[in-house]
Amino acid sequence: VFRRFCVGEENWVDSRTVYIGHKEPPPGTEAFIQQRFPDNRIVSSKYTFWNFIPKNMFEQFRRVANFYFLIIFLVQLIIDTPTSPITSGLPLFFVITVTAIKQGYEDWLRHKADNAVNQCPVHVVQHGKVVRKQSRKLKVGDVVLVKEDETFPCDLILLSSSRDDGTCYVTTASLDGESSHKTYYAVQDTKAYSTEKEVDSIHATIECEQPQPDLYKSVQHRHSHIHICSLNKLLFVCRPLGSENLLLRGATLKNTEYIYAVAIYTGMETKMALNYQSKCQKRSAVEKSMNAYLVVYLCILISKALINTALKYVWQADPNRDEPWFNQRTEAERQRHVLIRAFTDFLAFMVLFNYIIPVSMYVTVEMQKFLGSYFIMWDDDMFDEELGERAMVNTSDLNEELGQVEYVFTDKTGTLTENNMEFIECCVDGHVYVPHVIPGAASMDMIDTSPGPEARHEELFFRALCLCHTVQVKEEETVDGIKHGIHQGKSTSLYISSSPDEVALVEGMKRIILVVFCVHVCFLIRFELLEVLTFDSVRRRMSVIVRATGEFYLFCKGADSSIFPRVISGKVDQVRAREGLRTLCVAYKRLSPEQYQEVCHLLSGAKLALQDRDKRLAEAYDLIEKDLILLGATAVEDRLQEKAADTIESLHKAGMKVWVLTGDKMETAAATCYASKLFRRNTQILELTTKRTEEQSLHDVLFDLSRTVLSLSGDYCDYGLIIDGATLSAVMRPDQEDSNSGNYKEIFLEICRNCSAVLCCRMAPLQKAQIVKLIKTSKEHPITLAIGDGANDVSMILEAHVGIGIMGKEGRQAARNSDYAIPKFKHLKKMLLVHGHYYYIRISELVQYFFYKNVCFIFPQFLYQFFCGFSQQPLYDTAYLTLYNISFTSLPILLYSLIEQHINMDILKKDPSLYKDIAKNSLLRWPTFIYWTVLGVYDAIVMFFGAYFLFDNTTFTSNGQMFGNWTFGTLVFTVLVFTVTFKLALDTHYWTWINHFVIWGSLIFFVVFSLLWGGIIWPFLNYQRMYYVFMQMLSSGPAWLSIILLITASLVPDVVKKVIWRALWPTTTETIQVDTCAYVCCRYIHKNVKE
Repeated sequence: VFRRFCVGEENWVDSRTVYIGHKEPPPGTEAFIQQRFPDNRIVSSKYTFWNFIPKNMFEQFRRVANFYFLIIFLVQLIIDTPTSPITSGLPLFFVITVTAIKQGYEDWLRHKADNAVNQCPVHVVQHGKVVRKQSRKLKVGDVVLVKEDETFPCDLILLSSSRDDGTCYVTTASLDGESSHKTYYAVQDTKAYSTEKEVDSIHATIECEQPQPDLYKSVQHRHSHIHICSLNKLLFVCRPLGSENLLLRGATLKNTEYIYAVAIYTGMETKMALNYQSKCQKRSAVEKSMNAYLVVYLCILISKALINTALKYVWQADPNRDEPWFNQRTEAERQRHVLIRAFTDFLAFMVLFNYIIPVSMYVTVEMQKFLGSYFIMWDDDMFDEELGERAMVNTSDLNEELGQVEYVFTDKTGTLTENNMEFIECCVDGHVYVPHVIPGAASMDMIDTSPGPEARHEELFFRALCLCHTVQVKEEETVDGIKHGIHQGKSTSLYISSSPDEVALVEGMKRIILVVFCVHVCFLIRFELLEVLTFDSVRRRMSVIVRATGEFYLFCKGADSSIFPRVISGKVDQVRAREGLRTLCVAYKRLSPEQYQEVCHLLSGAKLALQDRDKRLAEAYDLIEKDLILLGATAVEDRLQEKAADTIESLHKAGMKVWVLTGDKMETAAATCYASKLFRRNTQILELTTKRTEEQSLHDVLFDLSRTVLSLSGDYCDYGLIIDGATLSAVMRPDQEDSNSGNYKEIFLEICRNCSAVLCCRMAPLQKAQIVKLIKTSKEHPITLAIGDGANDVSMILEAHVGIGIMGKEGRQAARNSDYAIPKFKHLKKMLLVHGHYYYIRISELVQYFFYKNVCFIFPQFLYQFFCGFSQQPLYDTAYLTLYNISFTSLPILLYSLIEQHINMDILKKDPSLYKDIAKNSLLRWPTFIYWTVLGVYDAIVMFFGAYFLFDNTTFTSNGQMFGNWTFGTLVFTVLVFTVTFKLALDTHYWTWINHFVIWGSLIFFVVFSLLWGGIIWPFLNYQRMYYVFMQMLSSGPAWLSIILLITASLVPDVVKKVIWRALWPTTTETIQVDTCAYVCCRYIHKNVKE
């Protein structure tokens, strides 16, 4: 209460009042207080037109290099420095502009997708007529007309439908991944209103709870109800509201011509929007390494500037050096304080050496990521002909992160499976029946219809399966533009239901009954459906009450753990289904007329209850569904997606741990895990479920599991963990009063680390995100990947380092909010093992190479200060300083980072273990970084002192002229450009004509530019110090010899190191490279010998 008053929420309430059609209540009712609700606008973008520049600039200047170069640029503008402000300002402006355009374009695509949703037309009833308006203009209280196959624009309460019983059928594929048809019910007193005028005449208010994200929690609240005013009778009727009345945004109307419903939650308050994780800027491990390296180089830069500043004043301690006769100081300079002069000199040295921080590296990285992402979109192996879709890249900033994944979190339904059930077999009194082995009349004697108890059970079993379901029949259906129910151009019946299991069972019964049973039974029995006791996740069963020939029957089907305790007779021990299949048990009991009347009374009282309605219904169902007779069991298989098992197996071989996070029940999810090879036959399953924690305390269960997985027995054991959502909540929020509780999170993480696979079932969408965050923020900080297909997976997709959406029949919400989208789960294998591997190798070489070539570039400048009296004299010309990173050395490394293939992609797919060679950011570790830096320092020393000692006191031209300082600097720069380019050529494994063109072309461009820059007197320059310098250098034979010797001396140590390392400590990758090279050479020799 104190918090609410402090933040100005004294009027905050835990419920909301919605006036249907925005009609005010009649006089005499409670005070009318109009509440304010948001519009129906959905926002998934990050920027707006107004905040793009400041927000994007803030994000870009968070990068160390960008902020540093901004400071350097401002220093160059303020004080007199040895180089022009253009040398820092131009590259910085180019970096900022390119990055802003790229990120702006990506966010524009998100705006475009949002606008497509927000501008989607909806039909609203106003003044007795249907008005068409945009979805974003929808308001709470509007009465909406939704037609078949349309998606609900917001969260709605169903008022009436085209069906006489007030029901409608809905698919929630984009919410929970289930493409099955669920049944929803209109409010009892409004279901008869079937026209716009009738619906507009409704005078009612709805009281319900405030928005909350739990998809599995209904709108039911202690005050969740609808007040309906009858204007003719001047009476108020109050009806309860439950989850069966609530239609969620993103769901689709099916097999119902139209419905009328009222909006209660709109826009970002809908359950689907509340389950979206807030978007944040994802940064890859490579980028974090780059920032760490930049900090190191910044420290090196400051050290260089401090050393040179100190040595300058040591040098100037001699008055003859401080003020030589040719460079006398002004009076103002003499009176300036020494500290101010020292600080100004320090800044001048910072500007002189600032090129050690490679700002152009960020431009090259951004271009490499943006252009490299097209290789994923152009990959024909990741094109799905059935859907006509290719892989999509929504965010190219994380390409290299695909090569660093350690944990894969995947949804089950629609991601691993096709969500397409198939009836496999059934068991009646211990006898197993398999439909596909009953092809004709020859096998019809499998079902004995002669009098007897077994035949009676078989007949009741098959009748129960034909009656105990919510299946509807439809002639034709369109899903994502594909017509289902069309066979050879003719319409055929299509089954739809709230559960795909039911469709599979009815189709299986159709094959068995029509082919077998109906041949022997020559008469039909008509059953009247009286009551349906719907399925829920707590009871885990459903029932129907039917009447035939004056007798009442209750048929019940559900999970074995739910049916067996309620059975009083039947062969329980003989009813078993095969491992890995979804099992449903079937039971029945007869009801006398008196018992049926008692059932009707119980159900009617529970359905009309205003308070604790769900609880009273559950109690009524519990009383009705008891004393059953077991008939048999069915086995249904949820088909895996093509190559899903092979993909998971490859991910395991690559060193990744795969977790399945699903909202499905444990038995079903476990069966899928076995089928997909996530769990193997020898996997020891550990359970951390509500059932076990009811028998033992959570503390004891966790410590038992911990002791099991950490046991030091000699035999290796493969463990798999199963945990449910309720237990996970207890683990995440341990009881603080329990002194023995300890740190449950750490114990849970320790158990998970020692398990090869983990299954989390009955997970809410936000729980999926919580468990991804738990692993992501653990002490190892592993790289996580989340993949899913529905809106219920969006939160974990946004939470993980890399989020991948599946573009299947379950909707596009996941694909739209993901970093990458692929048509099928099988495409994940190539995306990680090939594209991810290549991206990481390429960008690692790019980063290390940039730091290396900048050390080679600027360290001679540092050494040069010892020979020019620390006067801040540049070693290189301004044109060379500006173009070194922009033109002379940038294009070869950019091309390398786009097309390099150190190993053939077929080998990467066949041998997933190669992925381990690059795991844990192995190519950007500190030892590797230090080696590249030391190599750069060595090359710089060879270039500078090699040129210095070779040309000391020596004449080089035919007329006896000696080289000056600009000729010396040009010579060092020439050796530098050729050395770093040849270094990249030596590291290239995959040569094409493009490589040759760019590498040798960049060297030719440097030579041509130098000839033109020094061969022409440019009128726009106020100096001509480079005139004829390059040509004079090339006219000297010793200069040519020196260039060749210095390039060779610079490259030899790196070549020798690689030869020794490959011979003594080869990696798996290097071994394969040698074997591949040997194989190619043998084939070439064999071909020549044959010719």
